[in-house]
Amino acid sequence: MIEISNLAKKFAVENPKKLSDQEKKDPRLKGRFFHSVQDVSFYCESGEVLGLLGPNGAGKTTTLRMLSTALTPDSGEIIINGTNVVTKPVVARQMIGFLSGSTGLYGRLTGRENIAYFGQLHGMSEEQIGAKISELADILDMHTFLDRRSENFSTGMKQKTAIARAVVHDPKVVILDEPTTGLDIMAAQTVLDFIRRLKDQGVPVIFSTHHLDEVAELCDRVTVIHHGKTHFSDSFDAFKAQAEGSLHKSFMHVINQGA
Repeated sequence: MIEISNLAKKFAVENPKKLSDQEKKDPRLKGRFFHSVQDVSFYCESGEVLGLLGPNGAGKTTTLRMLSTALTPDSGEIIINGTNVVTKPVVARQMIGFLSGSTGLYGRLTGRENIAYFGQLHGMSEEQIGAKISELADILDMHTFLDRRSENFSTGMKQKTAIARAVVHDPKVVILDEPTTGLDIMAAQTVLDFIRRLKDQGVPVIFSTHHLDEVAELCDRVTVIHHGKTHFSDSFDAFKAQAEGSLHKSFMHVINQGA
């Protein structure tokens, strides 16, 4: 289980004069600081998938980066299976599988070598790494490109490799930042099927997306962030009930209600 309570994170603005008119109007801009995340709270139980929604710039990626220990929050708590991520980040990293918006693969390494390197960082043996890569290659349909240099990969190949790299150590929680962005229909479905498999294994999954059909297909819970604050966090059915007709209308209702 993962619990997030009252997260906040601000960044210094180096040159306020260079901000766009839209950025200057953002209520999170206060003096020389931009409060990207102001007050975000939600939770995700074992075997649940939580969809993190919000407009561009809402604070979703900053929130996920704090969950992954890549950023330290200014305030708030992140608890994974009883471990405080903020005070014990090294311990927490062993429990987290994180896919950022950028795959960040090492281009001169093959897909197999990219995944194996992360397995080594997590202290896995060669035998464990080999067995896990074989398993993930089957699940994610990677065998045809696994031993090619990743600099020549398509977007879908890179994303599959990045996902395999993120979960090679069997994490207790998986965090995915827009995992299907830029993928064709077949590759996107492979990723969604993999998320469903994690859910079946009892792994809590948190993923941000702009695709409401993915939310309908996978999510047990939905959290909506706007201007760095949680505007909604409840079950998928409760989200769907916010407005009759479509999930899009429910999303707009939540955003407009909290504006």
